[in-house]
Amino acid sequence: MAARRISCLLSRSLTARPASSALFHRGGKASLSRGISRYSTAAAVDDPIKSPVQVNYSQLLINGQFVDAVSGKTFTTLDPRTGDVIAHVAEGDSEDVDRAVSAARKAFDEGPWPKMAAYERSKILLKFADLLEKHNDEIAALETWDNGKPYEQAAQIEVPMFTRLFRYYAGWADKIHGLTVPADGAHHVQTLHEPIGVAGQIIPWNFPLLMFAWKVGPALACGNTIVLKTAEQTPLSALYAAKLLHEAGLPSGVLNVISGFGPTAGASLASHMEVDKLAFTGSTDTGKVVLQLAAKSNLKPVTLELGGKSPFIVCEDADVDKAVELAHFALFFNQGQCCCAGSRTYVHEKVYDEFLEKAKARALKRVVGDPFKGGIEQGPQVDSDQFEKILRYIRSGVESGATLETGGERLGTKGYYIQPTVFSNVKDDMLIAKDEIFGPVQSILKFDDLDEVIRRSNASRYGLAAGVFTQNIDTANTLTRALRVGSVWINCFDVFDAAIPFGGYKMSGHGREKGIYSLSNYLQVKAVVTPLKNPAWL
Repeated sequence: MAARRISCLLSRSLTARPASSALFHRGGKASLSRGISRYSTAAAVDDPIKSPVQVNYSQLLINGQFVDAVSGKTFTTLDPRTGDVIAHVAEGDSEDVDRAVSAARKAFDEGPWPKMAAYERSKILLKFADLLEKHNDEIAALETWDNGKPYEQAAQIEVPMFTRLFRYYAGWADKIHGLTVPADGAHHVQTLHEPIGVAGQIIPWNFPLLMFAWKVGPALACGNTIVLKTAEQTPLSALYAAKLLHEAGLPSGVLNVISGFGPTAGASLASHMEVDKLAFTGSTDTGKVVLQLAAKSNLKPVTLELGGKSPFIVCEDADVDKAVELAHFALFFNQGQCCCAGSRTYVHEKVYDEFLEKAKARALKRVVGDPFKGGIEQGPQVDSDQFEKILRYIRSGVESGATLETGGERLGTKGYYIQPTVFSNVKDDMLIAKDEIFGPVQSILKFDDLDEVIRRSNASRYGLAAGVFTQNIDTANTLTRALRVGSVWINCFDVFDAAIPFGGYKMSGHGREKGIYSLSNYLQVKAVVTPLKNPAWL
């Protein structure tokens, strides 16, 4: 399957896809009247399809070999459709991190990767991309089984983008270079861009493959070695991808993968004295801990891609039908489990009532079910903890006085499915408007003018992203410059091209992922100064 640009796939048609009644029978009322509409507990969520793939890799990957944890311990990774066990995965601990860091250190100090010609590194990354393309459907099925995201999303959007990212970074490998710098005097000055060393990387569970690419791609292109810790909820796809990367020719010890838990394996990696750089994607609270551990150990530099509570601003001139569809996508994509989700939907008072009724109707049409079924828009949440957290926030919204327009309950009797939920009459001081819920819960707020919505949008500890829906270029320009966020999408959302940088302001993190900016995370800059004797020119 040819890799397709995620920008084309994610900024898809704003026309709602018709739901198939065979896949999801919507019980109750589908009218625009106020009140909670009840969803049926469809067989689509209670009778899961058998996974089309098997788990072949569940051990740690250290120094090019799949090995058991030193302790011999394992943990279970679960199918979010049912809560049943998929596999028993090796549980890495501090001793395993030590082994992995030792392998990475030797591969950096003595091994071929940083000494290899950049063009040769590029060829290995390109061969890896070819293998990803060949195994697209198998990788997508593994990701769906372990994570719960729709198979069509994984197969048509995420794995192709995964492949595209590695081709992008393969292209950078032989284009990383320094400068010749003019000096005031008879000196030749040059800068060298050198790999930073052993990179520790910790990735989250919501986009396991894409976060693997965002971290591993630039680190390898720059000539570093890596110890990658996967999320305990979703360890399987990274192990499979790492196996393919070695099949493409990656030398032993260059990429090591540890599955395990944050307080043990993650903390050990963050505080390890032989790790030269740390990259983390996850919650803001955990990011604080990671930063403290890095500082207290060897003061290693840290890049953080953390939480968000992104505003999605619908202006008074909006085409309401298109705005509803885009706002729906901005919030509900990936079961709402997206750090940059448009989770504060600010709607101008002139179009608020119309928008609300249509947003509610769109949520009722959302097709929820087994993610392996065709046409499914929403699968289960990743695990029981996330499932319960989202339901607690929904209860909080009701208790704080917001109006529950639709949804708000579990769907089915198995697994971690939640009804697409819409709240109206949401106030800025409510928890559902302040906290990162990370679930299919849309909060719709009313605003009067631009100054007000700018102030309210910026009154958040987060600053990851924002969406703006308007037909007025002046309005768009005003909001683009006023919003204190790392990404602003105008009349689109979640456009993630490989070259577009991504990262946050404020408590949404430090540094940028993707694009040219990501390379600086994995490079040291060295100035070299040499006296010139009788130079012909300066």
